[in-house]
Amino acid sequence: MGYRNLRACVDDLQRNGHLIVWDEEIDPHLEMAEIQRRVYASSGPAILFTCVKDCRFPMLGNLFGSIERARFIFRDTLETVRRLIELKIDPNQLLKKPFRYASAPFGALRMLPKRVGSGAIFANEAKLTELPKLVSWPDDGGPYVTLPQVYTEHPHHGGLSHSNLGMYRVQLAGNEYNPLSEVGLHYQIHRGIGVHHAAAIAKGEPLKVNIFVGGNPAMTLAAVMPLPEGLSELGFAGALAGHRIAMATGKTSLPVYAEADFCISGTIHAGEEKPEGPFGDHLGYYSLKHLFPMLRVEKVFHRDGAIWPFTVVGRPPQEDTTFGQLIHEITGPVIPTVLPGVKEVHAVDAAGVHPLLLAIGSERYVPYEERRRPKELMTQAAAILGQGQMSLAKYLWIAAEQDDPQLNLHEIAHFLMHMLRRVDWRRDIHFLTETTIDTLDYSSGEMNHGSKAIIAAVGSPIRELPTEIPSDLKLPDGFHTPKLALPGVLVVEGPAYRAAHREMEPEIERFVSTLGPSDPINAFPLVVVVDDSQFTAQTVNNLLWVAFTRSNPAADVHGIGSFTRQKHWGCEGALVIDARLKPWNAPPLIEDPAVTAKVDALAAQGGALAKYL
Repeated sequence: MGYRNLRACVDDLQRNGHLIVWDEEIDPHLEMAEIQRRVYASSGPAILFTCVKDCRFPMLGNLFGSIERARFIFRDTLETVRRLIELKIDPNQLLKKPFRYASAPFGALRMLPKRVGSGAIFANEAKLTELPKLVSWPDDGGPYVTLPQVYTEHPHHGGLSHSNLGMYRVQLAGNEYNPLSEVGLHYQIHRGIGVHHAAAIAKGEPLKVNIFVGGNPAMTLAAVMPLPEGLSELGFAGALAGHRIAMATGKTSLPVYAEADFCISGTIHAGEEKPEGPFGDHLGYYSLKHLFPMLRVEKVFHRDGAIWPFTVVGRPPQEDTTFGQLIHEITGPVIPTVLPGVKEVHAVDAAGVHPLLLAIGSERYVPYEERRRPKELMTQAAAILGQGQMSLAKYLWIAAEQDDPQLNLHEIAHFLMHMLRRVDWRRDIHFLTETTIDTLDYSSGEMNHGSKAIIAAVGSPIRELPTEIPSDLKLPDGFHTPKLALPGVLVVEGPAYRAAHREMEPEIERFVSTLGPSDPINAFPLVVVVDDSQFTAQTVNNLLWVAFTRSNPAADVHGIGSFTRQKHWGCEGALVIDARLKPWNAPPLIEDPAVTAKVDALAAQGGALAKYL
């Protein structure tokens, strides 16, 4: 069951038409990433690049390029993992349906990692400078590891059962790093490694770190799984891999994944930080240069025939979209057991995942009353925002299942229209200010800091959503080119944002104060002010990306006819989101024109890339 190593996976994918071998020389500086992005966008195969410029190791891209391929990779084990999840929800099912769960005990056994004396990973040692140097975007600060499995153990307890396996950005060169002995380790808030690092600092000792690359694809997925504390990533990986994960001891101070393709081993010392970045991130912008922990590298190992898997991080959808889909398939049924009353939560990939959550909850309080305002939904919203990585969300839109049992969170346009028909902006929007948001989100102008908005709506529709722009629509001077993005959502182009940080921007203030609750624009419950209305209204994904990655709720949500009453903010007319780029926002990702032209030639008729697009 499953694969013992990455080479076995590659061979299986090639036999079954899911992978092609690219033998022409390819440059890992920008060129490889642009090819990867195009092949992913065309639902193309995984690609094994065997002739990488200035590198002796082959590189594997687009491994998780489609949900269908991910299911194929885990076809022998995915159902067992799902059934283990079902048993976690209701252990009594094992007695009720013993044949359905006959494989569950074996799956549970595979969740126990094992210590071994050696492994294929120790076949060779290498220099840090010999590792592949993938650079994906023109202004990236240097090459970095895009699919790392960063392994640490709790300094007070130690052992495999107190370990953390996470995917954190590892910068291999550039900035102030010594290319022979130092790498940057960028981990964000609310990550398991942070607990271990804090404990090591308190104990007055360095944090030991092993970074694995490659091995069974289950280890890669385990590194991004939002598992609750106490549930081992190694255990999850074993269940998904179909065998116990072997961790080899003796060559480094921490165990090493025996079937990994590469391992970078070292320590983080308190107070040793260096500038890391900038890098293209999953929001579609550059995460800027900041101080992050530095890893002192002690050893670099690789197995015989090692393969370096990589991905490209950028504006969604990208390959990590598949991770989100697979995680939802596996863990979605657990949500109601962790968050009572919540049917489903969806982190919207097109909006960069963390900026926007959609949820369906239950409105069961005072069941004999007509549903007129959210009650239980607010309790559930608070629970969602207090749960793991969901606590980093900026916007949470939550609806009641009772209003439409067929409501589907993945039909995003339909869900938003369901909400906009019902929402009453006088009472249904609630803010959390001076709180945490995603490390990579620069909408507030402060790192790890921003605000949140909860939009909760229940009951019967209170309005019809306009499907065309009224002929008598009037806009204040300087605001123009209105576009209909969705029924009920108007996008308006405004002048460039020109206020200083934490100051009220005069143009948006003039926009909402010039218009009154009786003006025709209020037929649209949601108005989004942007720099380019044509682009924003072109697709739902563009709307989601612009509106929710470029706004900080407490600063950028306004309203026509707004008021504050008993500390509650609301508005009589349309809600207005100012989604213009601000001076402190990170720049959007743009390809290098020369590289684009070169890849265009490969993609042209008769070119090496054409048949995969």
